[in-house]
Amino acid sequence: MLIDFFFALRNAKVPVSIKEFLTLLEALEKAVIAPSLDEFYYLARLTLVKDEAHFDKFDRAFGSYFKGIEAVFDTAKGEIPLDWLIKRMERELTPGQKAALEKFGYDKLMDRLNELLKEQKERHEGGSKWIGTGGTSPFGHGGTNPEGIRIGGAGRNRTAVKVWEQRSYKDYDDERELGTRNIKVALRRLRRFARTGALDEFALDETVRATASNAGYLDIKMQPERKNRIKVVMLLDVGGTMDDHIERTQELFSAAKSEFKNMEFYYFHNCVYDYLWKNNRRRHAERFDTWDVLRKYPPDTRLIFVGDATMSPYEVLAPGGSVEYNNEEAGAEWLARFCRAFPKFAWLNPEPEHLWQYRQSIAVIRQIMNNRMFPVTLEGLERAMRLLSK
Repeated sequence: MLIDFFFALRNAKVPVSIKEFLTLLEALEKAVIAPSLDEFYYLARLTLVKDEAHFDKFDRAFGSYFKGIEAVFDTAKGEIPLDWLIKRMERELTPGQKAALEKFGYDKLMDRLNELLKEQKERHEGGSKWIGTGGTSPFGHGGTNPEGIRIGGAGRNRTAVKVWEQRSYKDYDDERELGTRNIKVALRRLRRFARTGALDEFALDETVRATASNAGYLDIKMQPERKNRIKVVMLLDVGGTMDDHIERTQELFSAAKSEFKNMEFYYFHNCVYDYLWKNNRRRHAERFDTWDVLRKYPPDTRLIFVGDATMSPYEVLAPGGSVEYNNEEAGAEWLARFCRAFPKFAWLNPEPEHLWQYRQSIAVIRQIMNNRMFPVTLEGLERAMRLLSK
């Protein structure tokens, strides 16, 4: 019955071989796992996927093929999902009620959290003071507050200034098939060709001229391949609010990898601080010092930021403002250093441009970037590439 699953993976462009598929069948025959869909998922991924870059494609194909096999919850036991109970506790406030909620400010917010961690002894929900779910307290999740520290659970209003959890992100897939070639066409405005390197390309015009000058005797001429010599460093925001823009960012990233042969990329979350990373699964173990990145590339390198610039303003302006750790220097300082190190820079924002006016952090970053922020639309990409090509 798994033959169709094998072809589903191949159709999803997961490079699965017959040998690996037979290994999976042999493992099942020997009952190395319990009869559980979860355990089968991990076994199949272990035996069939050779590279972490294909995990995302595998997950999509697996979910599509096995969709509906397990119910959302066990009706035989009469269990109700916890999410249903939590949603029941969420309070929908009017705009006036939301505006009346107190803003502590960053320092007071952190001090208040430390006090509650010492005082609180039990779970709370629907209140305005303690760490809990729902309600208007600035601590917890599922509620409403203009400035809060999200602890557990998913974000809802995008107003958290800190996130009290370890978060994992996925790398953008540079082999993704594009639904359109228009992004590539827009990126091609940033090109500067030169012939350098080995003489490994047949030079037709030069050969014709040389042969004619040689009384018709064939005189073959070779030349270096014509390559785009533009150097690009791309810094990509990943995770959090960027999850809403995965599709568009993935297409942009894939097109850029295809068009710019001299391109390096790094990831950051929300704003650039003192380290970057290249692999989201190992981002806590394999970090790149931002100072080293600033010094590694020549000043004529084109610098492209990709991110929605949607965050608490503290994350840009305040030391310790990162949602994940206490950064010693404000993100604004690091952004300014990148702009000085690479005068040819631009910020590409996948957030719809008509929403920019409602994001205070976008206004802050646009000011730091000298208004070099462009939407990820064909017109926006063309404007950005024209600027970078000057």
